[in-house]
Amino acid sequence: MARSRPAILLSVAVVAVVAIMALAPAPVAATKYNITKLLAPYKQYSKFNDMLSKTRLAYDINRRQTITVLAVDNAAMSELDHYSLQTIRHILSLHVLVDYYGDKKLKKLAHGATASSSMYQATGDASGTSGYVNITREDGKVSFMTDDADATAKPSRYVKSIKEYPYDIAVLEVSSIISSADAEAPVPPPAPVDLVELLSKKYCKSFASLLSSNADVFRTFNETKDNGLTLFCPVDSAVAAFAATYKNLTAKAKAAILLYHGVPAYYSLQLLKSNNGMVTTLATASEKKMDYSYDVQNKGETVTLQTRVVTSSVTATVGDMEPLSVYAVNKFLQPKELFKVVEAPAPAPEPSKKKGKAAAADGGDDSSDDSGDQTADKGNAAPAMLARWVAAATTAVAAFALMA
Repeated sequence: MARSRPAILLSVAVVAVVAIMALAPAPVAATKYNITKLLAPYKQYSKFNDMLSKTRLAYDINRRQTITVLAVDNAAMSELDHYSLQTIRHILSLHVLVDYYGDKKLKKLAHGATASSSMYQATGDASGTSGYVNITREDGKVSFMTDDADATAKPSRYVKSIKEYPYDIAVLEVSSIISSADAEAPVPPPAPVDLVELLSKKYCKSFASLLSSNADVFRTFNETKDNGLTLFCPVDSAVAAFAATYKNLTAKAKAAILLYHGVPAYYSLQLLKSNNGMVTTLATASEKKMDYSYDVQNKGETVTLQTRVVTSSVTATVGDMEPLSVYAVNKFLQPKELFKVVEAPAPAPEPSKKKGKAAAADGGDDSSDDSGDQTADKGNAAPAMLARWVAAATTAVAAFALMA
């Protein structure tokens, strides 16, 4: 039997509505937590929090979707005073469980016990199963102990919940450092890296020459690289383009601008591509009354460094061997403390409502509205799409009513 015209129109309208809903952008998940900021108000965990930053565990924690952090107070942290930074990283990695264990979950453990993989196990640093943490509830008390703990080792007891965002992150206090013979084993220091040799091999020979010719700056880079350093080196063509300007700088300004290319923290390329925001530099530390920071931004696979004077893009990875990463950039970074800030162009005036209506009546292109949507707050995307969906649904119903 042939379908009636109203039924056909209604079917077409429904298909259109479904298509609009399918094309609606999925909500963008926001970062819900930052472990160092979560712990910052609690001064009793300041040493633990500080060590998360120094060992770069904080970066790994913040990238995880589901995590439990077992913090210890300042008194308990004294147990780690005689270990190297890399060994402390291994030990504290045991305090990061790659699953969610909030207060309620710990108090309702099935069969009274379970085992969880820690960050130490997940990163492949552990030998065998030494990176697993056994969680036991007995007589109403919860304790944590590794598989390879010494026979004389005492379990670390659960004290209290500090902060929880079910089921993303739980930050808990435990009574003591979790013991592990494997994690506590001495870690050999990283192989020495010759910065000049590394930079000269790829893209940055001219910048390497500038660094090596300034003894104080070169010493600062060398002293920083073993504890965490990200170096952005301008490629040879960028150094050549900036050479005349650099030559006319004072000795102090030359030192500052070279230090400006170093960030005293390790950033893998993945971290650069997933984190936006301001970073301080080695110049910030040398000139305490000056800011000397810049904005790291990413769009897709492109990472840019925005100084308000110039925008430089990361073009290649020169070397990445934690705790040192080196990236080639296409422009010499120029700080606002030394050069004139480039003002952003004033936004074009918005068309009047009258002119907009006339354009709509003429069937004009509304691409200006689309470009505005791209730069608007992502939170507006869902209401806008909902409005379109409602409009489409209303049109469909009205058409059906008229044709029925």
